Amino acid sequence: MAESSRVPRPAYEPSKGSILHVDREFYSQIGSSADREIVQSFEVPVRSGKAWTVEKGHVCRLSTPHGPQVGDLNLWARENPRERFWASRTRQLQKSHVTTFDRLWSCLPYLRPMCTITGDSLAGYKDDVGGRVHDLLGTRCDGYVNAMLTGKQFDFHCHSNLTRAVLPFGLYESDVHDVLNVFQVTGLNADGQYFMEPCPARAGDYFEFFAEIDLLCALSTCPGGDLSAWSWGEGEANDSMLQCCRPLKVEVFRLTNPSLLSAWHPPAPASYTGMHGMMMPILSK
Repeated sequence: MAESSRVPRPAYEPSKGSILHVDREFYSQIGSSADREIVQSFEVPVRSGKAWTVEKGHVCRLSTPHGPQVGDLNLWARENPRERFWASRTRQLQKSHVTTFDRLWSCLPYLRPMCTITGDSLAGYKDDVGGRVHDLLGTRCDGYVNAMLTGKQFDFHCHSNLTRAVLPFGLYESDVHDVLNVFQVTGLNADGQYFMEPCPARAGDYFEFFAEIDLLCALSTCPGGDLSAWSWGEGEANDSMLQCCRPLKVEVFRLTNPSLLSAWHPPAPASYTGMHGMMMPILSK
């Protein structure tokens, strides 16, 4: 059957005035504002993870200070970790690879933007096989699938790195969830199979977001590094991927110009108030 030239319509098109219709002027001002002061700054070492908090109204920047490196990002509402990032709904509401003005959305029953992307030095990137950057198609690597495919044990996959990172905040392995693969280039081939390409980031590239609510964030530096030599078998004696691994940098900024946020309000959870078709029992006298 010949391929059609028809361009399908997105299933979730934003209408003006809806929560999907982002105020680009406002977020452009946030992204370009020099009126900010740093409140946190650290590097996440290779093959490790780190968790930190970001206050609502603050800006968080992830960057590649030493060259290309993929990172796996998790988000939770700081005061209620049951509200956490929902990768698949974000993929539907936004796109398979996110960039400036896209939002990262929380799970049910909350369903609200947790943050809005305000800066991306790799915006518009697309390689010669259709790969795009900042991936929502895939998820984190983990020791379970590694053991299943190779029979080997390795404790520093992204799932394990994130698990260790959140323990000091009272969270556990079951709280780790599907990620945003920051700086990772992926796509689907002609047969619909997931592929990964080398990270295109250079020293100083960044991905920045504005916290819409108080956040707990966790980031893993992927053991595959920049994915230029990726395969299963991390941690073995001939592990060539280790040479492709670099730290990632995290910076959190407070905006110092009060007028920037004078008309901004944190988003409320979704307004559905139904009972899912269930009725509460009524006590009869």
